[in-house]
Amino acid sequence: MLSVVVDFSEKVEDFIEDDGPTRYQVVVEYYVNFIPFINSLLFPLYNLIAVVFFTSRLANNSEFIAMIGNGVSFYRILVPYLMGACIIAGMHYYGNHYLFPKSNKTRVAFENKFIWKHNFDGPTENIHLLLSPYEEVYMQYFNRHDTMGHQLCWIHYDSTKLKRPTTLFARHIKLIEAPNKWRITGYRIREIDGMDEDLVVSDPQAYMDTVLSFGIDDLIRRDNLREAMTTNELISYINKEKARGSGATMRFEVERYRRSADPFTILVLTIIGLSIASRKMRGGMAWHLVIGILISGLYIFMTKFSTTFSTNGGLPPVIGVWIPNIIFSIIALLMLTRAQK
Repeated sequence: MLSVVVDFSEKVEDFIEDDGPTRYQVVVEYYVNFIPFINSLLFPLYNLIAVVFFTSRLANNSEFIAMIGNGVSFYRILVPYLMGACIIAGMHYYGNHYLFPKSNKTRVAFENKFIWKHNFDGPTENIHLLLSPYEEVYMQYFNRHDTMGHQLCWIHYDSTKLKRPTTLFARHIKLIEAPNKWRITGYRIREIDGMDEDLVVSDPQAYMDTVLSFGIDDLIRRDNLREAMTTNELISYINKEKARGSGATMRFEVERYRRSADPFTILVLTIIGLSIASRKMRGGMAWHLVIGILISGLYIFMTKFSTTFSTNGGLPPVIGVWIPNIIFSIIALLMLTRAQK
């Protein structure tokens, strides 16, 4: 509820615009799907707080002293914690890869229509795409806001290899009807067939409306598109963009590996929570919760730090996503060995 209130206060101006959404759309299309989205991000934190809360109650009631005093190993006590953590992590894993992306589709469509109208991603200069094994597109500059491009070169190779490529040059190109109807200005079309050459040169201000094999979705992307893709769709998209040579897949790769790393975090934080809260201490549950929340904050900070290096610093995505889990796994094992036994 706190997340909903904060989010609503940030976006209320967009909600009440003249061309804004209706109340039904805000509640049903956005916030009904926003709640699973924010829960998916906070799942490890929920788990840590639950472990600390439950374990601290046991410690304050001297239950651990009684169990260990009667010969029960501390590691045996850890078993049901890990079993519960595995069940929750399995649910979170399935939700991250399949359930949450499906609910995000409606939320993302709502945000792109009413909130983030210009949250585009990808290069705007020197765009070079391999649309297929027989088609290439180069554009010196493309403006995402008015869909105007400059210095277009479109090359189409003959699939039989019997003809030389057809090349289209244009000074300007503009989308006039989605997804792929364009207006080209100042164009030249060059076709070569054996010893014959056909060259069409237009007046610099002349234009022609035509349908090309690439559309607006090939040139621009939304920043939040990855949140609305299931993992299979995400992998297909990454492979497709790498084949095209777009070079703008880092955020999508980080999202792919994050979906598997977050459930593992639940196991790590469960061990940390047990190690902290099993020790009876003055101040009781309050100090246990404070320590647990501080550890969660440190983990979130480290996660953002490492994923930023992956997105912008050249660090491989799988390493950037898993570094916090590796570091905190070592910390968890050290805390487990030093826990009161």
